[in-house]
Amino acid sequence: MGRKSEREDRGEQIQAAEREAARQRLLAQAKAERILAEETTRAVPDRRRQRGQQ
Repeated sequence: MGRKSEREDRGEQIQAAEREAARQRLLAQAKAERILAEETTRAVPDRRRQRGQQ
């Protein structure tokens, strides 16, 4: 029984490490895709102007 418990513990450690790695990948992707505030504030007036002209 001791060996089964050790395997389960090791499996849980591997799963936790995989979850953390996935979390880090998602954070890195979100950071790479982030749009700076300066860019968004410039885009909004252009969109409003286009709607008004239609």
